[in-house]
Amino acid sequence: MINQDRLSRLFKNLVQIDSISRKERTIAKTLTEIFKSLGAEVLTDSAGSKVGSDTGNLIARFRGIKTDVAPLLLNAHMDTVQPGEGIKVIFSGGTFKSDGTTILGADDKSALAIIIETIKTLHEHNLPHGPLEVVVTICEEVGLLGAKNLNYSLIRSRYGYSLDSSDTDEIVTRTPAANHIQFKVHGRDAHAGAAPEKGINAIQLASGAISELRLGRLDEETTANIGLIEGGKATNIVPSLVTVAGEVRSHSPEKLDRETKQIIRSFEHHISNYKAAHPSDDGLPRLETEVREDFPLLKIPDDHPVVTLAKKAAGRLGQSMKTETKGGGSDANVFFKHGIVTGVLGTGMKDVHTVRESIRLDDMVRSAKLLLEIIQLHAEGD
Repeated sequence: MINQDRLSRLFKNLVQIDSISRKERTIAKTLTEIFKSLGAEVLTDSAGSKVGSDTGNLIARFRGIKTDVAPLLLNAHMDTVQPGEGIKVIFSGGTFKSDGTTILGADDKSALAIIIETIKTLHEHNLPHGPLEVVVTICEEVGLLGAKNLNYSLIRSRYGYSLDSSDTDEIVTRTPAANHIQFKVHGRDAHAGAAPEKGINAIQLASGAISELRLGRLDEETTANIGLIEGGKATNIVPSLVTVAGEVRSHSPEKLDRETKQIIRSFEHHISNYKAAHPSDDGLPRLETEVREDFPLLKIPDDHPVVTLAKKAAGRLGQSMKTETKGGGSDANVFFKHGIVTGVLGTGMKDVHTVRESIRLDDMVRSAKLLLEIIQLHAEGD
């Protein structure tokens, strides 16, 4: 029942609408028109003003034919990464690609196309379905900011699906929580040739702290990384400030807390040791530390209806469906924290965030068929 040609045209049209993070107004307007044409009540929240975007998150409510079942959430994000402007789509051998100068935008416009085509199919064939809430977020690619600032008072669903993964034969049910850690090490500037002894090299202090850290994969549940270091003004100036940023991720809240604290202790240790060995009356060196949650934990039990519904739907289509653990976060993590249990389904997109990004039309059709089956099963009360 999924109209393959219509899905193809829709996807091509959507990816050619520029919608890099914080500049999503045009795609939001297009989506609003589409959802309204399908009979939805469409709301826009105020998240945009909070995160610097030119629009807010969209919530499209479809009443459904069977109104006695709980509403089901469907989620995708409307923003894309750079280079994502002026996308030219090439379709060859059943696969969509860009011309190689930009991303394709299948992340996450394949999800948008699949959701819209699925709803069109429901209406076209008068298929039973319960209430649906399509939540399309902004600024996902720059820290899940749309989901973090979503007006949750507008959301009625308690469970659903985010289409923001690759494999169409799996549902992601476990992803880690992550902490972002930033340090500012304040030293003292001085002429590097004439009077280096008067300076305190902030980069050297930070490097000493970093050299003692455990980084990379710490165990099967936990990773740590230092990914950014910025400091200094010139090679002949002892640097007085360096900023270091990193992250810790873990499927274990206890390990996340422990490793975050260990990284902080390393920086504190190096600063305090230097101050003890080189007393000064200006309070230098000095450390500023900031820790913020990048995204919370996603952990869905295998017997939750979100999982069993997806597996049953796949079985009806003669397909397998496995649960999967991933190392990245998505809107689903944030929804989960707000009490909306959200499994992550795949659309077939590959090599995302690169100019080699691609997606096969057959995979998009497969994903749409699965979603259609899930929605119908949900309407049956399963």
